Amino acid sequence: MINTVLDQASGLRKMSQQNNNNGVKVIAVTGGKGGVGKTNVSLNTAIALGQQGNRVLVLDADLGLANCDVMLGLRVERNLSHVLSGECELDEILVEGPAGIKIVPATSGSQSMVELSPSEHAGLIRAFSELNTEFDILIVDTAAGISDMVLSFSRAAQDVMVVVCDEPTSITDAYALIKVLSREHGVYKFKIVANMVRSMREGQELFAKLSKVTDRFLDISMELVATVPYDENMRKSTRRQKVIVELFPNSPAALAFKTLATKAVKWPIPNQPSGHLEFFIEKLVNG
Repeated sequence: MINTVLDQASGLRKMSQQNNNNGVKVIAVTGGKGGVGKTNVSLNTAIALGQQGNRVLVLDADLGLANCDVMLGLRVERNLSHVLSGECELDEILVEGPAGIKIVPATSGSQSMVELSPSEHAGLIRAFSELNTEFDILIVDTAAGISDMVLSFSRAAQDVMVVVCDEPTSITDAYALIKVLSREHGVYKFKIVANMVRSMREGQELFAKLSKVTDRFLDISMELVATVPYDENMRKSTRRQKVIVELFPNSPAALAFKTLATKAVKWPIPNQPSGHLEFFIEKLVNG
């Protein structure tokens, strides 16, 4: 198993160098609880990045309840489960979304995808090592909660973006996620997105509420990177299976996502090994 991982890691290093000599930026988007708009944040940020000329790959990492393709109205014939079973290559299942972004679709309604075996983990490494599609940024849209898979994807990414709403349960669950990642997995920097708030001030107050708890009990650093206002156009976009940055590009929420994308491009890619895609996969699998 170790030799297999090392061989595959070598392939990943080669692939990363071919894609971008400076490495691939990996951003995990998570949120603790469901219903905070995490996938909307992932897709709108990804498409805004694509509109700005970046090559973006979105990994739908809610492996049992995938919905990125549904939210964009995309037709998916094969998904990640077909790759792990050896039926096809990762390049063959990629679907193209707005602004040229590519999406790795996962499975919906499959418990087996939530509990991958060691050989399937190795298959995940191999799939990425053989990926020929070039990209600059990988956005990982995690599942809700604090399952092992959510923690694995989050700890393996360079940047962890936590989506939180102004609800007690959202704040509590976001804190629980941050606590587990910091105390058990060595993640100490978090980027916070205040989503569906009524004003910039409300977003800052929401961040202050979360900071008050984390400052008291955790040794971490947090940064408020986006305040996304509640926008009725978001619901209209969802009903039409579009994203707001595409359908209503000048709406308040769309402008917030575009600003977030502009910031995200400037986040540095670490020089250490975790700054490259192959080490993201290694870290994901080996913890």
